[in-house]
Amino acid sequence: MTTELSKKQQRKTRQKLGRLTELLQGRKNLLIVMQDNPDPDSIATAMALRRLAHGLAETPCTIAHGGTVGRAENRALVAYLNPNLHPLAEIELDKFDLLAMVDTQPGTGNNSLPPDWLPHIVFDHHPLRRWSRHSEFTDIRSRYGATATILLEYLTQAGIVPDMPLATAMLYAIRSDTQDLGREAVAADIRAYEQLYPLSNKRMLSEIQKGSVPRSYFQMLSNALHKARYYENAIVTDLGPIDNADMIAEVADLLLREENTWWTLCTGRAQGKLLLSIRTCLEGKDAARIARRLVARRGTGGGHLTYAGGQIPLLDRSDNQILRLERDIRQKFLRMLGVKDLRGLPVVGNNGN
Repeated sequence: MTTELSKKQQRKTRQKLGRLTELLQGRKNLLIVMQDNPDPDSIATAMALRRLAHGLAETPCTIAHGGTVGRAENRALVAYLNPNLHPLAEIELDKFDLLAMVDTQPGTGNNSLPPDWLPHIVFDHHPLRRWSRHSEFTDIRSRYGATATILLEYLTQAGIVPDMPLATAMLYAIRSDTQDLGREAVAADIRAYEQLYPLSNKRMLSEIQKGSVPRSYFQMLSNALHKARYYENAIVTDLGPIDNADMIAEVADLLLREENTWWTLCTGRAQGKLLLSIRTCLEGKDAARIARRLVARRGTGGGHLTYAGGQIPLLDRSDNQILRLERDIRQKFLRMLGVKDLRGLPVVGNNGN
């Protein structure tokens, strides 16, 4: 059955590769837009699409994003790859005759592409968004654990073997998004992992995972732990105003490792938004649905079954209004989980031990 599905997917990818080639032919330049504060999957997928565009039609490409590359591992990945990323705010969009999005989609709120610009090409592994249906070319596979897996199938169909830096980046992307194939990975992700492993730089993978952090990282982590509160089987914390938006997801991941915790919520303020990350270790749940309900009409949210995020623009809200918003998000999250006692207990005690 797996072989039959694989052959069917290969035919589909081959057909789509033909359409993508036609779309690239004769284009002067392609702008590839990643999600804000791009993670390894965004970065590796953008680089893979650039390699594919050059191999299919020798199309010049520029890669851009909003926010920053903040997480230590992501900075180490960028330092190793030197992918020549550009701030989207400094890009003149009308100078490009082709626009692509990877690991994000129009209307998600987690990228800085102006809403009146529609990408021609969309590659993603998140659920299909309404505006993506209007793009000329889309390949959105929400079952896949990583967008990099999708692009590897295209490179393979095009007869392009990733060089060592690209293979290393794509392998790390799959490992990162699926937590070493333990989170929402499918057979395609496993095949991609096996294909990329012999092509990758193992020493560099180790160096990326051990990315160095500034001393401020530990202060931020300390604040997050001391503000964290335990509610039955959930932990909630808030980072307040931060420069490194990636820290929100990192703390949500870390808190989920507590042995009696099934859900985590971490919030923080960055780039004029209230950002939130949700994690769960329970199978059959839908973190993305909870994220969408939390932000409701105030912002945007989405993700996957076990991990999700959202953002609410703060605009001209006062400090008191922001605090009320954070409290509302926290209480709504706990009520959705069925938590009755909203007082909570500190995760880290102050007893001097």
